[in-house]
Formats: sequence, structure tokens, C-alpha cells
Amino acid sequence: MTFATAALAAVLPAALSAAVQATTPLALGTKAPLATTKMKNVDGKMLSIADVAGKAGTLVIFTCNHCPFAKGWEQRIAELGATYSKRGIGVILINANDPAMHAEDDYAGTQARAKSLNLAVPYVVDETSNVARAFGASVTPEAFLFDAGGKLAYHGTIDDNHRDPGKVEKRYLRDALDAVAAGKRPAVPESKGLGCGIKFRS
Repeated sequence: MTFATAALAAVLPAALSAAVQATTPLALGTKAPLATTKMKNVDGKMLSIADVAGKAGTLVIFTCNHCPFAKGWEQRIAELGATYSKRGIGVILINANDPAMHAEDDYAGTQARAKSLNLAVPYVVDETSNVARAFGASVTPEAFLFDAGGKLAYHGTIDDNHRDPGKVEKRYLRDALDAVAAGKRPAVPESKGLGCGIKFRS
């Protein structure tokens, strides 16, 4: 085995592991990774997922400011956050996008989006995209709902129609939130993620 081949053999497993981490979503029943990692909220404070954890559960949504899917669902996400944070569910929105790809996703744009939506929950910036990678998040928006024990109970999209709230037939996330808030398992624990690909920072 040549030196170059040996070096490649040593590096390849790590590279493959990183690729899998970035594309394989967190498994149901597992706990939130990097839960104590601090991220900058729109109010300037540093917050982690653990900081916002609720007694009944915790909702983590990876989203952004430029994506048509995120924009289509943003009012519903804001409403869900306001509603279920009053029912014991901790809620945090995370923007992991590289603003070099879309300027609208920078910190100022995130602050502006939070203000325009009158968000009642934290909206933080994952400045390395490492939290998103650890979750295996791939699109915006993408929801991860943990139960009172901190285990993933639901993963997937918001509902089945980002364009028209009046035509929604499957309220995946709301139904899952109702179940978790009541101490029950969601009837539908997973749905297909729909959205724009996360623009990971290098």
C-alpha cells in the first residue's frame, strides 16, 4: 500500500461519516444532539436547545428567510410556536444557512424576519451549520419534535400545502404537537420533508 493510498484510507471513513451525518436524519426515539450548543438569538442573547426545552416537549425547526417553502409556512410556524409554547412545548427556530449563498439569510435578515412575524419564540443562527448537520436536517423548513423525555417523537414537514392554508388536509406537525402536549405518541411520527436544501456553511 502506497503512502497516498494509506492516507486516503485513513481520511475516507471520516469523510463518509460526515456525509452520512449531513444526510441521514435523526432517528425516532433518540435525543437532540448538540443540545447545549449556544446560538445567537435575534435579541442578541446566546441560547441552546436545552435552554428552551419545555416540560411537555421541545420543538426544533430548521428554517430560513429566502426559501419559498419557508415563506409559505412561516405564518403557520409562528402561530404554532405561540400556541404550543403556552402548552408546555419549548420552541426554537434555527437558521443554519450560509448567508454567502443568500444574503437574506444573514443575521440582520433573520432579525427582520422575526420582527415582521412578531415571533413569540427564539429564532437563532447556527453559525457553523453543525447543529443542522448533527440533526441530519436537509431542508427548510424541517421539524424535529421531542417528547417530555427528550426523545424524538416526530420528524418531518409542517403540513401538506405550503401555498394555501385553506387547502391543508394533513396537519402533520400540529397533530404531533397535540399528541406530545397530551403525553401521547403521534399517530404519524414521520412525514417527508419538503423545502429548499439547507445551504450548509463550509
